[in-house]
Amino acid sequence: MDDNAQKLPTFATPFKKISIMAHEVKIFSGRATRYLAENIALSFGTKLGENQVIVFSDGEFTLSFEENLRGNDVYIVQSTFPPAENLLELLLMVDAAKRASARQITAVIPYFGFARQDRKDKPRVPISAKLIANLLTAAGVQRLITIDLHADQIQGFFDVPVDHLYASSIFLPYIKKLNLPNLVFASPDTGGTRRAASYAKVLNTGFVICYKQRSKANQVDSISLIGDVKGKDVVLLDDIIDTGGTITKAAQVMIDNGAASVRGFCTHPILSGDAFDRIVNSAFTEVIVTDTIPLKFQNPKLKVLSTASLLADVIKRAHNYESISSLFNTK
Repeated sequence: MDDNAQKLPTFATPFKKISIMAHEVKIFSGRATRYLAENIALSFGTKLGENQVIVFSDGEFTLSFEENLRGNDVYIVQSTFPPAENLLELLLMVDAAKRASARQITAVIPYFGFARQDRKDKPRVPISAKLIANLLTAAGVQRLITIDLHADQIQGFFDVPVDHLYASSIFLPYIKKLNLPNLVFASPDTGGTRRAASYAKVLNTGFVICYKQRSKANQVDSISLIGDVKGKDVVLLDDIIDTGGTITKAAQVMIDNGAASVRGFCTHPILSGDAFDRIVNSAFTEVIVTDTIPLKFQNPKLKVLSTASLLADVIKRAHNYESISSLFNTK
């Protein structure tokens, strides 16, 4: 090396050690199910995230997250029962979280609206549940957590992971505590046969089925009973109570056929129209529902069981890459 060559100056470059933080879980809520989201956050062991909705004079609204989301796992809780504004608010929250550089966005939809429109039952109608799935995915949802979909095949409408939870993990312990001497499960229609059979298998009891005939949507013309309920303590199972027509008529059919008592268990209490009055004046001893949809009215005949602990546990397991299906091992 030439001694006369120019020597380049050397610099001591201090290397700063960068600590990599674990991805933080942040739980937010839309306006429709804030009461539930607060309980989920409490059960999870964190505070509900801060977000704000501003409504303009013409009814249009916008929203914002009031804290940093960059690199965090964001869970947005919102049931999509009517009005459709609840769904739109969820979509806007997902889009805002995506633009705020959230690492992963999970939509926690305890009640998945439009789930009854899962197929073409006549010409020239939409498959609304599929459209909702497309909208959620396009907005930026990377995972879905929901409870008791009206139709299991809706999971296949998504190209992202779907954690489909069952209210049976909440209902079964309550039913066991009732210690009913002559328990039998029932479905208010043939569509719920699989659900009633599953409960009956777990508790080693029988089940019966109701066959209903409709002339149009939300109107039941007649219900026939398949099976024997004389002297039995009947538990009627359903995923949705909308107008209450089917399940209250089914309860009366049970009593007319000699049932000792009838109780209703339903995951999603939509309770539209005169449903509340129908239940209060029905043959039911009690009707047990969950808090996926807020009750508009209160009555001693209606009892609400919370899904908050279940959803918080699933969020924790999903975040830690743990098994979720083990939650529903009923053996």
